[in-house]
Amino acid sequence: MRITFIASECVPYSKTGGLADVVGALPEALSTLGHEVEVIVPRYRSTKPGAVLPNAASVTIPLSSGFRFASIQSGGAVKGVPHYLVDCPEFFDRDGLYQSKDGKDHPDNALRFAAFALAALEGLKRVSKPPEIIHCHDWQTALAPVYLKKLYANDPFFKHSSSVLTIHNLGYQGLFDSQILPQISLDGSVFNIDGLEFFGKVNYLKGGIVFADFITTVSSKYASEIQTPEFGYGLEGVLQSRASRLQGIMNGVDYDAWNPATDKLIAARYTPKNLDGKLVSKRALLERMGVRHPALDRPVVGIVSRFAAQKGFDLIADIAGELARMDLHVVALGTGEPEFEQLFRDLAASSPDKFMVRVAYDNEMAHQIEAGSDIFLMPSRYEPCGLNQIYSLKYGTVPVVRATGGLDDSIQEFDGTDGTGFKFSDYSGPALLDALSRAIKTYRQPEAWKRLVQNGMKCDFSWSASARAYARIYEQLSASKGRTQTAG
Repeated sequence: MRITFIASECVPYSKTGGLADVVGALPEALSTLGHEVEVIVPRYRSTKPGAVLPNAASVTIPLSSGFRFASIQSGGAVKGVPHYLVDCPEFFDRDGLYQSKDGKDHPDNALRFAAFALAALEGLKRVSKPPEIIHCHDWQTALAPVYLKKLYANDPFFKHSSSVLTIHNLGYQGLFDSQILPQISLDGSVFNIDGLEFFGKVNYLKGGIVFADFITTVSSKYASEIQTPEFGYGLEGVLQSRASRLQGIMNGVDYDAWNPATDKLIAARYTPKNLDGKLVSKRALLERMGVRHPALDRPVVGIVSRFAAQKGFDLIADIAGELARMDLHVVALGTGEPEFEQLFRDLAASSPDKFMVRVAYDNEMAHQIEAGSDIFLMPSRYEPCGLNQIYSLKYGTVPVVRATGGLDDSIQEFDGTDGTGFKFSDYSGPALLDALSRAIKTYRQPEAWKRLVQNGMKCDFSWSASARAYARIYEQLSASKGRTQTAG
């Protein structure tokens, strides 16, 4: 089966978050299953240029505000998967992918990503064979399914193509003024409650949800949650109407990069059968954070995260006093909203023996926190999938998580024998403190703790299982498309 991924970011070409990791890993896993896969991403200023493909030196982008032009470059092959870059300097030759240096969205994002979706579809016709599946991701490419149904409905190249849209985070929808429609080659027929209209604005993500042939999201629990008012961000009704075409599939992780048995970024390697290296890693982490004589019997609670309201750090503020009185260390790494960056700085200043904080992005240190911590904390308000709790399992670092989204799907409450971590449901400081206290109580029981650690390290969240789940959806869509065409 031929599958084309269209996405706004993808490692190793561009990245702001987990979307890039998914688009970097899932195509490879699908290719391993025997599918023909290709990926199309924008060429940003930070993206190394590729060779312009001879038959795609100038791709016309049919924007109603006037034709624009792009070229399609070869990004080369990553682990056997060919990548193409849409080169359109007017829209993408900038420092930030979505925002300028001052943290504000680029004012023409509506036009930028409409142009990208159109250029990707036009470019496909120049450099590839007709795909059976066009897999899009988040609001930045959610117009591609709309264009396939509205602009390309009679194009023979896409006659056998079905579209899939993956929602990585429903909180980001691509909301723009309704006056954008004529500029992005769409007319008023799509501006209604059954189309892209959303409280008087144009909603790109809603357009993808309505027009895609199938919708996925990144965990089963999150697929259910986004159909409720609490997590639906106003789109719960639309998602409920498409529930038969909506499925949650847990993201996988890259165990080539995240495995304590092979990780070159940690102080000592270790396995479930020989955990000696974890204690070495714990000492190294504490020493790096300035602890002169580490007490290795004291639990270390790790945090690696964006410092944002979504991640539940207001709960940390609620219980900061109790944490300061507990016999533990908290090691936190991240950047994000100024309010929460300051929260962690204040905690480190007031209780330097308990709270050790780095306000930074540091991949090497992220690995060292995973290896050197005993407990990993993720008290998220909501979490579509989450990756760090899965990394933590592999590193024998016991997750304490809120039972939401992918956190709930991936972590099972430890009962003394079975289970991989500790969960709490109520979004409150006391509920978080109770779960953390249960973890520390178990930590004081060496045999139970070793069993819990080994349970987690044996878990397998590799991409192969997720890729097979996506492949089943693709195959169903392809078969359905074939039956429809044969009948017609």
